[in-house]
Amino acid sequence: MFNDIGALELLTLVVLAVLVFGPEKLPKVIQDVARTIRKIREFSDSAKEDIRSELGPQFKDFEFEDLNPKTFVRKQLMDGNDDLGLKEIRESFDLRKEMAEVADAVNGRESASSGGAAASPASDGAKPDLLKKPAPPAKDERPPFDADAT
Repeated sequence: MFNDIGALELLTLVVLAVLVFGPEKLPKVIQDVARTIRKIREFSDSAKEDIRSELGPQFKDFEFEDLNPKTFVRKQLMDGNDDLGLKEIRESFDLRKEMAEVADAVNGRESASSGGAAASPASDGAKPDLLKKPAPPAKDERPPFDADAT
């Protein structure tokens, strides 16, 4: 609950409590606060048990933390429950492969995954030379037309 409170913040709270309540009343205030927190916890635990008993035996392993949307999503999607095939989708998505295909398409080369005879430089481990200028087209060959560039 208080995992992010450092030593300086804790010391500040203690000094502030001594100044507000005084050294004589501070132990009594601490006892009252501890008693109140204990009663709230007992009330919460008894309410949880009442709800579990009212729900019946099929909900005996029900945890109230599962009602938190973040916990629910993590439990349903990230754990072993793979009814939707999400694990296969995650494994099939390869960003490097997708980027190589896009780079090949931009440079006008056939990608290795599209079944072309020409192998991509990225497929054999060599890095493509991005600074190398393409060969000039022949005199009767038209330059490639890009409709989005005009």
